[in-house]
Formats: sequence, C-alpha cells, structure tokens
Amino acid sequence: MPEVGALAAGPAAASDPALVAALRAAGCVFAEEEAAILREAAADAAHLRELLAARVAGAPLEPLVGWVAFRGLRLSVGPGVFVPRQRSVLLADRAVAATRAAGEGAVMLEAFAGVAPIAACVRAEVPGAQVHAAEIDGTARGHARRNLADASRVHGGSVLDGVPEALRGRLAVIAAVAPYVPDAEAALLPREARDAEPMTALLGGVDGLEHIGALILRCGPWLAPGGHLLLEMHRRQMDRARALGEGAGLSARRTLRADESTGVLELARR
Repeated sequence: MPEVGALAAGPAAASDPALVAALRAAGCVFAEEEAAILREAAADAAHLRELLAARVAGAPLEPLVGWVAFRGLRLSVGPGVFVPRQRSVLLADRAVAATRAAGEGAVMLEAFAGVAPIAACVRAEVPGAQVHAAEIDGTARGHARRNLADASRVHGGSVLDGVPEALRGRLAVIAAVAPYVPDAEAALLPREARDAEPMTALLGGVDGLEHIGALILRCGPWLAPGGHLLLEMHRRQMDRARALGEGAGLSARRTLRADESTGVLELARR
C-alpha cells in the first residue's frame, strides 16, 4: 500500500494517485469516488491521513465523513446509526408524490425514521407540508433534527409511540423503512452493516415483519381519511404484509424497484 504520508489534502490532491491506490488496495470498489469524498472532508493533510487509515481499517465511509448523499440532499449521519440506502429513493419518491397530492398543509410522518431521510426529502420538495419524524434511538434523533432543521418535529419512540396526540387522525402520509431483515439472516448482512450499525435498526423478527406488522395494525386511527402508509420491504414479504393491511381495512398496491428485490407497499385508508 502507498505510504499515507505521501498524501495531500485539498485541491492539490485532486490528481494524487496515492490516495486512490491506497483505497483500491484496501478493497474499495469505488476508490476514485471515495478519494474525492475523503479529500473534501479533510481539513489538512494530517486529517486526510487519519481518515484514510480509518477507512482502510474498515470504517464505513459515510459515518466517517459525517454525511451521505441521498436523492440530491446531503444528510447528516455518524457512527452508530443506520445509513440511508439508495434503494430507499423509491420510498422517498412515493412519499413526496403522496404528500404533494394531499394538498396544502398536508401532514407527513416518517416512522422508524433513523436520521429521517424520507421526511427530509418531503420537507425539501413539498412546500407547506408539516413534516414529522419518530425514532427511538437518541443518536439517530440527533441527526434527524439536523436533517429536518426543526427539533420540535422529531419525536422519540418506536412504531407510533411518542407521536403527538394532536396528529391523531391527521396524517396524510406515514412512510417507514422499518427493520425488515429476518433475524436468521443477520449473518448475510454486509460486514459494514453488522459491525457498524445497530442491529435493532436492521432486524425485524422471525419473518422480518414484526415492526412492519405493528405499524400496519396501529396506523388506522392516525391516518387522515384517504391517508397512505408507505412501507419499504423485500418483495417476498409483500404478500403477507398486504394481507395484514387488507385485514385492517386498508387498500393495497405495490411498486417494485427495477431489480425487483425490494419495493414499496402502499396501504391506503378507505
């Protein structure tokens, strides 16, 4: 591996091959892109060496530099939180569209919000929407407050616990990336996820539907007439979740991502 002492930070480092070579030698597939991110994050050459050493040792990139790019936004993240995945852009698209369609002043909530990526997208793209987020983990809530720029709209609690009673029956949209990995599949998760992210943000019980099912069964009184519950999950979980929703009196439709591995189940209050 090239000597890290040979690295430079700032614009002068733009053509520095040592940084890219060090990342590539460590197994980073997108070494050039990661090099650019590390260079931008580094205050000086010494800081760049620290960042590189941490990344080569296996530290996830986004928490290391403090942000993740998501649907045109730069969202605050950090060590010990679930980092929003690019597959969740589909959920953000659906949440933005549904909130916009609900009209001026529509109220939207991201449950199981983590750092609140979906709520942040709605806030950025739907002027006049009242956007809230609910998350049980205090560290993630701190990042959610930064991403929404309004601490009063970030609430503590799992499922719908902690959501203000004043919002009951007023939510035009509830969106969630609830933990949906079956417990028995924990070993199949990427190493970075297993080592750096809280398992409570990843695992969803025996079939992965423990938290999703709880949200489906509890959302009815919180949704406004015609309101929507939007849920990301694996495609193989959709039939059972759809049955839960229809059993709770909600109509259902699904949208799969292009690779058809995951998608969004959209449940609507009749």
